[in-house]
Amino acid sequence: MKEIKYLIFLLGSLFVVAGCSPRLSPFTQQLYDSNNWTEDELKQVQFYLSDDVILRREASTGNSRIEGGEIKMVDGRKVEEIVIRKKTPGVLVFMPKEKRFAVSFETSDDRFLMFGPNPKAGNRYILLASEWKRNRGTVTYDGKPFYTPSSSAYAALMVDLKKVRKTSIKTRTAKGRKID
Repeated sequence: MKEIKYLIFLLGSLFVVAGCSPRLSPFTQQLYDSNNWTEDELKQVQFYLSDDVILRREASTGNSRIEGGEIKMVDGRKVEEIVIRKKTPGVLVFMPKEKRFAVSFETSDDRFLMFGPNPKAGNRYILLASEWKRNRGTVTYDGKPFYTPSSSAYAALMVDLKKVRKTSIKTRTAKGRKID
């Protein structure tokens, strides 16, 4: 009898925790268009990453320091690796042009990844690279070129729609002021 009560308590706790966690949905061009958000409004939206993103670059052999990542050996070479895990929260830092989001998943605004809508992925905002070649893409992160494996190609921005819809953004426009 004691075991049944314990099991019921565990299941109840699981439902409470599951009910509190955000339900994430892909951020799509349709969602963006239908809400007609400004850049300032988008900066108040909490974004999340749909999949792990791994960034790698060859570590210099000089006196340079590795600050953001860790050093690993890949194919006999020293490589700096930065991993941004699935569901990591991020914020919009800026929009270099329409339909392009620079999103930072770290405390520095210089460390951001670019996302944009991809028609092949249902117009979800996915990771953009300067080029994709077979099994990897090239991205700029913290002002330095990194490569990312093809497994990161469809990492997309996600949002908690319930929270986004609850957020009310109060906007007003100043009418101007004239001399009496």
